[in-house]
Amino acid sequence: MAIEILIVDDNTDIRNILNDLILDAGYKTRVAANYNQALNEIDKKTPDVAILDVKLDKGDNDGIELLSHIKSKNKDVPVIMISGHANIEMAISSLKHGAFEFVEKPFDQARLLNFISRAVENLNLKTQNKEYESKLFSSYELIGESKNILNIKDQIKKISLTESRILINGPSGSGKELIARKIHKNSKRNTKPFVIINGALLDSNKYELELFGEDKDNGSISYGALEKANKGTLMIDQVSEIPLNIQSKILRVLSDQKFKRINGNDDIYVDVRIICSSSKDLKNEIDLGNFREDLYHRLNVFEINVKPLNERISDIPLLIKYFSKKISENYNLTELNIDENDSYILNYNWKGNVRELRNLIERIAILQPENKEKVSNIVKESLKNENFNEKITENSLSVPLKEAREKFEKEYLTIQLKKFNGNISKTASFVGMERSALHRKLKGLGIKEFN
Repeated sequence: MAIEILIVDDNTDIRNILNDLILDAGYKTRVAANYNQALNEIDKKTPDVAILDVKLDKGDNDGIELLSHIKSKNKDVPVIMISGHANIEMAISSLKHGAFEFVEKPFDQARLLNFISRAVENLNLKTQNKEYESKLFSSYELIGESKNILNIKDQIKKISLTESRILINGPSGSGKELIARKIHKNSKRNTKPFVIINGALLDSNKYELELFGEDKDNGSISYGALEKANKGTLMIDQVSEIPLNIQSKILRVLSDQKFKRINGNDDIYVDVRIICSSSKDLKNEIDLGNFREDLYHRLNVFEINVKPLNERISDIPLLIKYFSKKISENYNLTELNIDENDSYILNYNWKGNVRELRNLIERIAILQPENKEKVSNIVKESLKNENFNEKITENSLSVPLKEAREKFEKEYLTIQLKKFNGNISKTASFVGMERSALHRKLKGLGIKEFN
């Protein structure tokens, strides 16, 4: 599909020069001679790329108003600002509002074409990344055989067919978004939009705008996440970061299924399923005065708790195998040769959880190591983690031999149990013990058996 570029300039000659130049470069164009024409063109269809004159007929900075309007519709659209009255303040203001480049008149045609080419490349890259992320989430499964993951899979099956609001708790990178997407995919709303808004990433002044949208003075509308998700699912990620004043408005929406846009007078009715996630303990946030208790009870109709990866070690080999296959396919490589039982990987803290593990495997795929040894070196360098045996030795130097041996055995067997998801038979086979002997050993070391 040909890239379409919107040209906005009140000078006929410059407008025509730009139009001819861009058409000759192989792009499609639309043109506007003033502020209102530009506004109509933007509202009719958001352009792929825009070239905006800073000063039009409406005022000194009306090009920047158009820039903000485009960004409210699609923040990924590259916008090149041009001006014959350029100054440092104007350039800085343009860039602060999200401009891709700022060009002075008279402009060098080759230089401008280079900016346009870079803008198109930037747009394509962002589009590809979004498609890639979408494919990741749509194709990736919830991998694991730990008790926690099996329980979540069962919960997804049951809750997807209801309209209940859901709260997903878990540390960053543990798979909360994937769970939410799976619920939406398995629900009756799966043909409608799935929209995400991240409370931790929003500017504190833009929460209301992002959620509820705005009726602008010029008659145009900036739609918020609630309207975009109508008939579908809205995921509010990191809901604990939403300011208290916005929390009260969300509570009102949940109660009435309606709201008003910023500067709007009319009630907007929506039918949206709300899924929230948090990496913070919301009950603790309530005690601290950071979160409304009434909103918590509204959101927490059904609760899903995702454990950190270091508490479900048995899932790590399965995840390694799965991501290796997926990422290898994406990079057109043969399947990566990663040791699924690498002690560095199994003993690592995984503060970034599944996301961090996936990033590690992708890093290995990019570097394309030739053998297991080089893979192991990449793992060690990436994780900056000491060898399990080295940690045991260091911790054991200051204690008697018997105590050191017990500490080693206890840590070693605990890790092996986690690796095999509490399966005594598999653990016994791996460590070279009879099942009954392992039972006695675990009891003697005070290790609780678990599933």
